[in-house]
Amino acid sequence: MEKTTFKFGELEVNRLGYGAMQLTGNGVFGEVENRENAITVLREAVANGVNFIDTAEAYGPKFNETLIADALSPFQKGLFIATKGGFDRPGPNNWVPNGAPEKIRQDIEGSLQRLKVDSIDLWQLHRIDPNVDVAKTLAPVVEAVKEGKIKNVGLSEVTIDQIKQVQDILPIVSVQNLYNLSNRQWEGVLDFTAEQGLAFIPWFPLASGPHKLADKIKAIADTHNATTAQIALAWLLKRSSNILLIPGTKSVEHLKENLKAAEIELTEEEFESLAK
Repeated sequence: MEKTTFKFGELEVNRLGYGAMQLTGNGVFGEVENRENAITVLREAVANGVNFIDTAEAYGPKFNETLIADALSPFQKGLFIATKGGFDRPGPNNWVPNGAPEKIRQDIEGSLQRLKVDSIDLWQLHRIDPNVDVAKTLAPVVEAVKEGKIKNVGLSEVTIDQIKQVQDILPIVSVQNLYNLSNRQWEGVLDFTAEQGLAFIPWFPLASGPHKLADKIKAIADTHNATTAQIALAWLLKRSSNILLIPGTKSVEHLKENLKAAEIELTEEEFESLAK
C-alpha cells in the first residue's frame, strides 16, 4: 500500500488534498457563482479527511482566501492551509508575475487577514518575477518567517537551479509545478524534490492526455471499477511518495470520487504502462 501521508515537520497531512482555485468566478476572477455550494464543498472536503487545502491571493483575486476562512475558520487543529503570492490579476485569465518586495509584503499581510490567522502554514511564491532579483523578492518572506507570520515556504513553477538559488536564501519545504500523466516536463524537478525531502504539489493533476493514453487509462479504470480521474490520481500517488495532490472541483460528488483514488493500488505493470 502506498504511504498516504506526508510530513511537514511535526504536522502530517493526507497526500490527497484539495485545490480551491475552481471556487472562483470565470477565468479565476471574481467571486464564485454559487457561494453556498462552495462553502459546502470545502466543509465536505474536511469532513472527508482532507487536511491540506491549496489557495492563493491571486484566486479571485482575494475572494478565494476569504471564502476558505468563511467556510472553515477557526481552522481545526491539524488543518494545513497553503497560499501563494506574487501575481497581479488585471482581469480574467490574466496573470502577471510581480516580485516587487512591497507587493510580496502586501500579499503576505493580506493573506493573514483574509485567512484570519496569525501565521500562514505554507506560503509559496506563485512565480519568480524575471524582472526582479529573487533575493529582493524574498526579503519580505524572510522577514515574515522570522516574525512567525509564515511557518513554511515553497515555490511554484521553478527549475532545479531556481530551487537551489532560493535555498541559499531561505529553507523551502515544497515545489508546486505543472505535472500530470500527459505533461511530465518537470520530471527532473520532481526527482530532485524527492531527493531533498520536499513536497511536490502538481497543479492541473487531472489532464488525461493524448487519445492513446486516455484509452490505456480507461482500460485500467475498468479493471479497478474506477473512473479515469481516479486512475490518473492513483498513478501520481504511486509515482513518488513526496507528491501531494490537490484536485479541485465544485461538486461534492466529484470531491468524494477523487478522494477514493487513495484506495486504488495500481500494479507495477499498470503503472509502467501509463508511464511510457
